[in-house]
This record gives sequence, structure tokens and C-alpha cells, in this order.
Amino acid sequence: MKKIEAIIRRSKYRAVKEALHDKGVMFFSYWDVTGVGHEKKGSVYRGISYSTTDIQRRYLSIVVNDEFEEVTISTILEAAKTGEVGDGKIFVSDIKEAYRIRTAEKGGETLN
Repeated sequence: MKKIEAIIRRSKYRAVKEALHDKGVMFFSYWDVTGVGHEKKGSVYRGISYSTTDIQRRYLSIVVNDEFEEVTISTILEAAKTGEVGDGKIFVSDIKEAYRIRTAEKGGETLN
């Protein structure tokens, strides 16, 4: 099993979610986060200066069986990409074990 963590633009969340569902990845957790990136410039809107150093993003946490790892990563890469600085990051780590609390089952079957 793999844990795939992705930090994406909030504006791309719906496209990523729908693309993942289309590929069979039906369950994941997400939350809104604020981070600091490489972009240091500010912007001016209607005469008011805004800092862009604090970046609003959506953080996805997805645990999949090994056979869904590449599909999940490629789906996120495709659906979240704008080609601009700040599109996000994906991190992959191994999951040793998973348990379903309701039935005490363990292993990859708990992800279905």
C-alpha cells in the first residue's frame, strides 16, 4: 500500500477529485492549508497591495493499493497542472498496514 499526499491549487480540486473518481480512486481525505513557496512577489488589485508569500492550497491524503499508485499519481499530475509556478507537489510513502475499525479486518482489502 502507498500513501500519496498531494498539495494542489484549490482551484484545481474539483478537476482532480473528478479525475480520481473516474479512475476508481473513490476515497481520500483533504483539508485546506496555507504554505510558503518560492514566489516572493506581491500583487496589486484596485490599488491595494497583496502579499503572495502565503499560499492557499488544498492538501490531499490518499492511501491506495500498490496497483493504483501510478494511476493515482498520473491522474493528479494531469488534472492539477496549469504550467505555472505553484502547481503543487506530490509525496509518496509506504504504508505498512491498514485496519478497518468496524470489522477489525487488516490489509489492502480495507481500502475498498
